[in-house]
Amino acid sequence: MRTLKAGIVGGAGYTGGELIRLLLHHPQAEITFVHSQSNAGNPLSQVHSDLLGETDLLFTDSLSQDIDVLFLCTGHGTSRTFLQKNTLDPRIRIIDLSQDFRITDPSHSFIYGLPELNRSRIREAHHVANPGCFATAIQLGLLPLAHQQWLRQEVHIQAITGSTGAGQQLTETSHFSWRNNNVSVYKPFQHQHLREIGQSLRTLQNSFEKRIHFIPIRGNFTRGILASMYTPIAKPLSQIQEVYEQFYASAPFVFVSQENPHLKQVVNTNKAIVYLEKHDDMLLIVSIIDNLLKGASGQAVQNMNILFGLEETAGLQLKAAYF
Repeated sequence: MRTLKAGIVGGAGYTGGELIRLLLHHPQAEITFVHSQSNAGNPLSQVHSDLLGETDLLFTDSLSQDIDVLFLCTGHGTSRTFLQKNTLDPRIRIIDLSQDFRITDPSHSFIYGLPELNRSRIREAHHVANPGCFATAIQLGLLPLAHQQWLRQEVHIQAITGSTGAGQQLTETSHFSWRNNNVSVYKPFQHQHLREIGQSLRTLQNSFEKRIHFIPIRGNFTRGILASMYTPIAKPLSQIQEVYEQFYASAPFVFVSQENPHLKQVVNTNKAIVYLEKHDDMLLIVSIIDNLLKGASGQAVQNMNILFGLEETAGLQLKAAYF
């Protein structure tokens, strides 16, 4: 198959940098341009110093139509504006990493890009909305239960994320002196990813109407998400375990672990690891991912692979940064 030509808009942030890194080493893709108004003319390695020696590409403030796929790594709320202001060749596939098109409505034609839920729809899609990072970890922990119609009670979730989840723009809570040796709760019970989580669960279990109680936490580490969830499930653990293993049997990046996992198993990979425990009738689910890869850029490349009929794991066979 010919090499895919990719363009990136918003390539100066964390997700843009990770996407560049992945595409530079993808066996069947090449980067045609990386768009950035503020960095036009500067080498990519001037902004992303880890790319020194990897590429001679410069940021540009112009758009080329000679591409197969366009990745939008712009901030939330700006992808929709960008597409309204710029006319693209209809043949170009679009993968948006913002939250602008994750909720299904008549105003757009984007398909929600969680492969473990929508692989067949993604394969036929033209526009894909990449899921949120918290949403990815949480949904992978809960989807098998919804598939079995087993979600009958409220779900309680606590999840902690690394500092890169806040993006590259400097804020009070992303300063090293604030973040180091510190944790804090933010957006309790009202995080924006709850909408897409609920949407996906109801896709599999339309009757699910119970509340999802979600407490997000800022962690004092760089990358990764660990989500712990619990809800009553009156089934034996062995049966639940079998359901999860069957649900993810064809998912190349999701692994059901027999041992309680830790973040170093997934950092720098596109993996998700899910772990189950029973305590009386309460089911505990632990789900871990790298927020910048399976939670963002890695999943975007996974979606590109599916869109163009490539091996789903192409360019994503990465080793965890374990040591």
